[in-house]
Amino acid sequence: MEKKRKVEIKKIKDTAVGFPAIKSTGSRVLENMKLKEGLQTLFNLNQVEGCDCPSCAWPDPDPDDRSKIAEYCENGAKAIAWEATHKTIGPAFFEEYSLEELREKSNHWLEKQGRLTTPMVLREGAAHYEEISWKGAFELMAEQLNSLDSPDEAIFYTSGRTSNEAAFMYQNFVRQFGTNNLPDCSNMCHEASGKALGETTGIGKASVTLNDIQEADVLMIIGQNPGTNAPRMLTELQKLKKNGGKIIAVNPMPEAGFMGFRHPQKPWEWLGKPTKLQDLYLQVEINGDIALIKAIIKILHEEDKKSGGTIFDHDFIRNHTDGYDELMASLENESLAALIKASGVSADKVHEAAAMIRDNKKIIIAWAMGITQHKNGEDTIREFVNLLLLKGSIGKTGAGTLPVRGHSNVQGDRTMGIWEQMPDAFLDRLGKAFDFDPPRKHGVAAVDAVKAMAEDKAKFFLGLGGNFTLATPDTNLVFEAMRKCELTAHISTKLNRSHVVHGKQALILPCLGRTEIDETSRGRQFVTTEDTAGRIRMSQGNLEPASEHLKSEPAIICGLAEATLNGKSNTDWAAYAEDYNLIRDKIEEVIDGFEDYNTRIQQPGGFYLPNGAREGRFETDNGKAHLTVNPVPNNEIAPGHFILMTMRSHDQFNTTIYGCSDRYRGIENSREVIMMNRNDMEELGLEAKDYVDITSYFNGEERSITDFQVVPYDISEGCIGMYFPEGNVLVAIDNKSPESLCPSSKFVEVSIQPSAS
Repeated sequence: MEKKRKVEIKKIKDTAVGFPAIKSTGSRVLENMKLKEGLQTLFNLNQVEGCDCPSCAWPDPDPDDRSKIAEYCENGAKAIAWEATHKTIGPAFFEEYSLEELREKSNHWLEKQGRLTTPMVLREGAAHYEEISWKGAFELMAEQLNSLDSPDEAIFYTSGRTSNEAAFMYQNFVRQFGTNNLPDCSNMCHEASGKALGETTGIGKASVTLNDIQEADVLMIIGQNPGTNAPRMLTELQKLKKNGGKIIAVNPMPEAGFMGFRHPQKPWEWLGKPTKLQDLYLQVEINGDIALIKAIIKILHEEDKKSGGTIFDHDFIRNHTDGYDELMASLENESLAALIKASGVSADKVHEAAAMIRDNKKIIIAWAMGITQHKNGEDTIREFVNLLLLKGSIGKTGAGTLPVRGHSNVQGDRTMGIWEQMPDAFLDRLGKAFDFDPPRKHGVAAVDAVKAMAEDKAKFFLGLGGNFTLATPDTNLVFEAMRKCELTAHISTKLNRSHVVHGKQALILPCLGRTEIDETSRGRQFVTTEDTAGRIRMSQGNLEPASEHLKSEPAIICGLAEATLNGKSNTDWAAYAEDYNLIRDKIEEVIDGFEDYNTRIQQPGGFYLPNGAREGRFETDNGKAHLTVNPVPNNEIAPGHFILMTMRSHDQFNTTIYGCSDRYRGIENSREVIMMNRNDMEELGLEAKDYVDITSYFNGEERSITDFQVVPYDISEGCIGMYFPEGNVLVAIDNKSPESLCPSSKFVEVSIQPSAS
């Protein structure tokens, strides 16, 4: 690999966005695009008839409330510039660089080379990728798929960037082929949210819209860092503050976005005091969140008893929930002191949080992967629901659940049927719409897909977007698994690690990006996506394609399906590849909530899907929301060990690394660092920038990485932070939730030793 970079430690920021974000945005755009096309693309981003941001899934404002020139954040601008770069790589690049040379390059270097322009194939035993026609690529994949002993020997992965139309046709093809092996990035992020919310409220999605945020009296943000991961959220939090609402931030480490915010489109806010967003910061220990929420509920329960039932919404509880008596009985047996200790937060601050919640009913709880990526993620989310239900804070304006999705259409993919265990009702309607009998055996999720390939139970892998080898835990095992496949193929816009860690044969299938014009024989096409709040909107690019050889994702999927299912399918794949209106007609036929799809999607802003919890209806087994009893996890680790959590830097999105600095955290020039409490450093005799080796422990197994530099940081004692995906090496494949199978990337037991070098 490339030589390791030495870290530079700067002052930690206490303010987010403002002019530095504008400066960063401008430099990224100018680095990759000409000024005129860069401005045109940014002005088109997140507009009513424009391109939906390929970065996060944060909801767009209503059409009349959108900025006409800058409805995007720094992250969105980086994503657009990264995709729409003028740099391209084709056959000459792959002639110059062998696979051995490419494997030595960093992840950042690989993606920075530019847009992929032509289909490429790596023949068995070859040292270089070489050009292949689309027809040849489809035939190679079809031959491999049809030679398998069982359709279940194929894995079909999906990234969250995929459009509704592509996702729907993808799962349709895969099921017509005969398997439900449809792992996706949800398996590694918000799977726990979907499971816990589906069980308790009847829908595995947010119960609030964007407009609810500014109406909330109290908003708790737990295990989420919007300043880095969803910067447009800060604008809505500022509106909440101006309306008199309060914000409680819960995180093992303080984040700049909560401490101060300067609106990037309001220059008068760039000077003077920024808006302080958090009214209360609770620095929990890693995975101390469920103990914190239970402590708050117990405090409120005691006050409710003393006040004669004025703290909880007993009318709501009686009419809309079940499980109240069991929950209260369990709280009576809990020790408040023990709960507070397990949270890592001081008793005074826990009582302060309870006081902020006590007299309000318009409460929103927002969370992200700081909650979901734990063995007990579902229990913690169920406890969030408990608090909201007890306060009557679901199904009303300014109140409810807000899982903040990380990728732009990851929620839409699931709606479209990208799931290894879709219910029979969906499969029945899909089979009727396309005249086939879908398989009923559940497929494999992401972590089990890795194990299937590693154990020679799966021999073909196709990735629809994303960077599977780096997104998944247990990196070394993933590399081994991919190399055992007979054929690996990736539908991609740019080169990444998954292309250079490959099967015996490999394909690179370059596709159009969201920013590009998609023109077929039926005219200019558009696609649709679903945001965190469940709104369906249209997306169409305005740039000329990076290469004449690119195909859209729907066209690639339909081309592969036609080649593979030749004579075995009644679907006119070629027609769907040319006219996406036909795809939307079929979506309407199969999935509830898409009535008059092609008409309603043309309305400014699109439309919302039905959401029972938002409307005060709980579509559970008995029509009521479920209060549940959830245990506090045993977070004990061996003496002298630490709890590791992985996280994004400010200069990345998922596995895409835009640069090697983290502006808000004051970490520059290197990602190979660990963030550590100064008291823990002193205990181990470590100084800033010392090199250390980290070893993880799980079920008697050890995994190690070496020569990472120590950065002093205000993080809870006994806890350390490391960047994703670098830290994935330390996450065991079986260290996951037993319910959702989501990797426990936020709770990894490790030891730290000074490096020998």
